[in-house]
Amino acid sequence: MKPVGVSGLYAITPDMADTGRLCDAVRQALAGGVSWLQYRNKTADSRLRLVQAAEIHLLCRQFQVPLIVNDHLDLAMEISAEGLHVGGDDISPAVARCHLGQDKIIGVSCYNQLDRAIEAEEAGADYVAFGAFYPSMTKTGAHQAPIDLLTAAKKKLGIPVVAIGGIDLDNAEVLIVRGCDAVAVSQALFGARDIQSAAWHFSELFG
Repeated sequence: MKPVGVSGLYAITPDMADTGRLCDAVRQALAGGVSWLQYRNKTADSRLRLVQAAEIHLLCRQFQVPLIVNDHLDLAMEISAEGLHVGGDDISPAVARCHLGQDKIIGVSCYNQLDRAIEAEEAGADYVAFGAFYPSMTKTGAHQAPIDLLTAAKKKLGIPVVAIGGIDLDNAEVLIVRGCDAVAVSQALFGARDIQSAAWHFSELFG
């Protein structure tokens, strides 16, 4: 059965070649209260991605947290991940749905484009992500999104809205107040000295 709509802290894994270290970091984040987790590694080859994603999926199942795979449809299908997240240069949500079926989650990056989000919802997306709202160390040169976009999106869309890009504990609350259902965080979580504590503090922002 498809998980309930995305909300709370949505963790995105960092580019890390050491699978042991990555899994340890993910375990800490999950223990701290991560609601959803996306496996993303732009520097790994296909073999390493498979090893890491499979290990992380086991951890996510232990904590009953859905695992979303970034970009790679084949990987999402091979490990039976709960979903797939696609960007502007990836396959369309409609094509992803044809391959994954109705029980999987499909998320779409919409950057600063509300029209793209409306189209994604019509094509069967389960959630959309807007950003970057702040300068991002994970994705330099990302599209800049105005905070008011969240308010506009919540008026137009019937699916959850995720905010992404440079989000930390100092600026997340204003995005939540403006209506986002979840905040997607990578560096401010996995770069923290105490990952579990950071995850807990992010989760607490959602009450």
